[in-house]
Amino acid sequence: MPTLLRWGPYRAFFYSNEGGEPAHVHVRSGGMEAKFWLHDLSVALNAGFPAHEIGDIIRHLKQNREQLLSTWHEHFGN
Repeated sequence: MPTLLRWGPYRAFFYSNEGGEPAHVHVRSGGMEAKFWLHDLSVALNAGFPAHEIGDIIRHLKQNREQLLSTWHEHFGN
């Protein structure tokens, strides 16, 4: 589960066995976790984050999207 970014209480990562899915990241903070598709930064799954926090996370991911995509493709080779 490589960590791609850390900021504040958040950690963005992906699971190494999810290379068959479209590029995405998981973001975890405390007991909450959400999954975001990188092609459009939409929410694939949200387990506990309130809506305003999801918006903040998406803004941060958007600023780092190219790096996240590059790391995804480097790790999974696609």
